[in-house]
Amino acid sequence: MNLSATSPGHDDLPSSDVDPFGHEVLEDPHPFHAELRESGPVVRLTGYDVYAMGRHEQVHAALTDWQNFESGAGVGLSNFRREKPWRPPSLLLEADPPRHDAPRAVLARILGPRALRRLRDAWFADAAALTEQVLRTGEFDAVTSLAEAFPLRVFPDAVGIPEDGRENLLPYGDHLFNAFGPPNDLVRQGNPRIAELSAWVDARCRPGMLDDDGFGAHIWRAAARGDITEAQAPLVVRSLLSAGVDTTVHGLAAVLHAFATHPEQWRRLRRDPSLARVAFDEAVRLESPVQTFFRTAVTDVPIGGTVVEEGSKVLLFLGAANRDPRRWEHPDTFDLARDPSGHVGFGMGIHQCVGQHVARLESEALLTALAERVERIEIAGPVVRHHNNTLRAWRSLPVRVHPA
Repeated sequence: MNLSATSPGHDDLPSSDVDPFGHEVLEDPHPFHAELRESGPVVRLTGYDVYAMGRHEQVHAALTDWQNFESGAGVGLSNFRREKPWRPPSLLLEADPPRHDAPRAVLARILGPRALRRLRDAWFADAAALTEQVLRTGEFDAVTSLAEAFPLRVFPDAVGIPEDGRENLLPYGDHLFNAFGPPNDLVRQGNPRIAELSAWVDARCRPGMLDDDGFGAHIWRAAARGDITEAQAPLVVRSLLSAGVDTTVHGLAAVLHAFATHPEQWRRLRRDPSLARVAFDEAVRLESPVQTFFRTAVTDVPIGGTVVEEGSKVLLFLGAANRDPRRWEHPDTFDLARDPSGHVGFGMGIHQCVGQHVARLESEALLTALAERVERIEIAGPVVRHHNNTLRAWRSLPVRVHPA
């Protein structure tokens, strides 16, 4: 790791030649994040010729300032103003007002409190059934048996897609988030299947494939009312299927790992199950399942004592911001006494994750079921990370559970 004092053309701007998408950093990003934060509010990443921000203040400011830091040029390294996207851009994630407004409003209504109240009892029952099933073994992989199994069990049902082929959602999402980074080995690994997976996802976004009472059908009804266009409807459904599974999977794995390694916090949750939602947000803050997103400067923007030039890509390190000691006391600790609100793990501003309350309900259901039935969770074997250019993920999380 080499952080130097200057960057060409910016006499006082620190720079780094570290590759944040290299496997060493993806395995353990925290040392790099700490150096990034301490080197300054804005750093130049020389390997990609982009700006980087790792402090909470600047990351939060850039996420909320869509007028100066746009998403429409792509939230990955690729600049859509100069390069053709590999798939139609997301109307939620990769669009700015006014193009962003109608799809966002439609999805916010469909994923609102009324819909979640309707799902709550069924999801709690599904979580209880899944928990009873895995507890029969005593030892299992929490990634595959819980963190993946539960979202793949309930969320596609809520969207209204058929059961057949749901396993395609995970590799599709994995490639999608890899593609926000450089065209490295992780992207190349996914390239052979992406046409097949994209075709499968696109087909599930059409009315004939969607259950009449699911989120997807409600999106098409919004198009029929004229709230969005018929051309926009499948792209909005695709946004649900693209970003609604992987991020929740890795958030659930994060909270399960946190409890397995912090038994005193698990005891606290068992005493007070109403802390389930706080626990999920604290785990999202601590682990940041979504580690990075890019923005593009619309004009010359003064920030952190320097000027980010018009057209420049800016890499926002959400994971670094969520452990910034300037914002959080004891930031590397998982603590249910903390108020984690203000973390940027779901983004911030108009592009903040529209499905975050769905993810919170999934986690609340699963953690409540586990807290009722499990006295203790322990790590039972080597924990293996899954590398992704954007996501902080696990491949395997072996655990041993002791029934209550």
